[in-house]
Amino acid sequence: MIVLYNPKATRYRNRRFPLSVLSLAAVLEGREDYTIVDGNLDPHPTETILSILREESVEMLAVSVMPGPQTRSAVESCREFRVQFPQIPVVWGGYFATNYTDAALNADYVDFAVRGQGEETFLELIEAVRGNRSLESVQGLSFKDSDGGHHHNVGRPMRGLEDFPWYPYHRIPTEKYLLPTFLGRRTAVHQASIGCPFRCNFCGVVNFSGSREKMESPARTEAILQHLARNYGVDAVQFYDNNFFMREDHARELADRLVPLGMRWWCEARTDIMMRYSDATFEAIRRAGCAMIFFGAESGSNEVLREMNKDLRAEDTLALASRIRRFGIIPEFSIIFGNPQNPERDARQSFQFVKQLKRLNPDAEIVVQHYTPVPQRERMYGGVEDQIKFPTTPDEWATDRWQRFATQKDPSTPWLGARTKRLIDNFELVVSSRWPTIQDIGLPSWGRLALKALSGWRYQFGVYTQPFELRWAQRAAKLRKPKVDSL
Repeated sequence: MIVLYNPKATRYRNRRFPLSVLSLAAVLEGREDYTIVDGNLDPHPTETILSILREESVEMLAVSVMPGPQTRSAVESCREFRVQFPQIPVVWGGYFATNYTDAALNADYVDFAVRGQGEETFLELIEAVRGNRSLESVQGLSFKDSDGGHHHNVGRPMRGLEDFPWYPYHRIPTEKYLLPTFLGRRTAVHQASIGCPFRCNFCGVVNFSGSREKMESPARTEAILQHLARNYGVDAVQFYDNNFFMREDHARELADRLVPLGMRWWCEARTDIMMRYSDATFEAIRRAGCAMIFFGAESGSNEVLREMNKDLRAEDTLALASRIRRFGIIPEFSIIFGNPQNPERDARQSFQFVKQLKRLNPDAEIVVQHYTPVPQRERMYGGVEDQIKFPTTPDEWATDRWQRFATQKDPSTPWLGARTKRLIDNFELVVSSRWPTIQDIGLPSWGRLALKALSGWRYQFGVYTQPFELRWAQRAAKLRKPKVDSL
């Protein structure tokens, strides 16, 4: 048996389909005996897996790991697995194994690391562990040499989702993942493409996909969503693609196919690409149920955008904010604060950019990000290679200091001083209070009204210091909101 493990990454009430291990399950289905353990669903995943290891003949434990809370969960579990079952190989895959390969292999409880797309690499690794091929022949695999060093095989070319089977939804308790959101009562997640063709030098996707993207055909996306609607009552979906819209003809066909499903949905896109779409395509996307689109705006400075390798202009984002309002689709703009060259000036410029966006489209939602670098194939945004030293083991990544870094809550980067960070955090609090997100379905109406009233003067006059009343109001409102996982 093979155990596919998705360590806990989020709160129980925020759980979603474990797409990473489902992608492995899809290629194992019908050819290998396997089981899935999801730490976002199972309150005691380590104990569950240990029980399986005691009762079954397990060949391998495959762990999908993202930087952040999932790393901490994976470390805690894998330590225990290695102590009690040292003979069972442990392989890590996902973004952590791809971006921090050597750190993963520095752990004595990790034997193999799969870089990038994992389906074929994992199947070949199983054959290598069984002695049917050499480890050196497995593309996309990294492992420990006999002398303790690390061996990194050549990377594997990325393949499209169409080349692999559907996820085996019947192998998980699907009903337990379909939760109410602002989109609908039974919200699923789906990924209709893999990778990203762009080369932003602040993003962890570049190493994973090598600036390539493969899109699922509109017909397959339609068929999968029909299956979820018919068999599980799904009425809404969040698309986890890095770029859901690339070619207009593809977007238009997909929108036309989604109309009969009657689903509301959320996705990610680029402003420059969508600004090239016709009004007819925008209307088709609206008619298909698109409620919100996330855009990586990142900055209002074209100079900063060039430094980010974003291949985007601030003018495109401003134009999109205005244009998309006509179609009733809410844009969600991510802004990266903390340019290493002059973080305070960058923060002030970003404040003005956010206000421009809000003037053009008051419904636009703003996502504030603190710049936290990740390793790049070339240079990192801001040229910070000499200013940041990443941990060399998963155990160090699991410490409080690096957990705060990975989640962007308190990255403690040397260029972002405490005063500037506090200013950014206060600005975020004022904006999120002035326009509470529609995504928080548990926020009571009185809480929304109170936050808007208390924050209005601060936003209007640009007073962001010591917003104690807003912190109190947000805590008070959240204390009284119903728990989603109790519904």
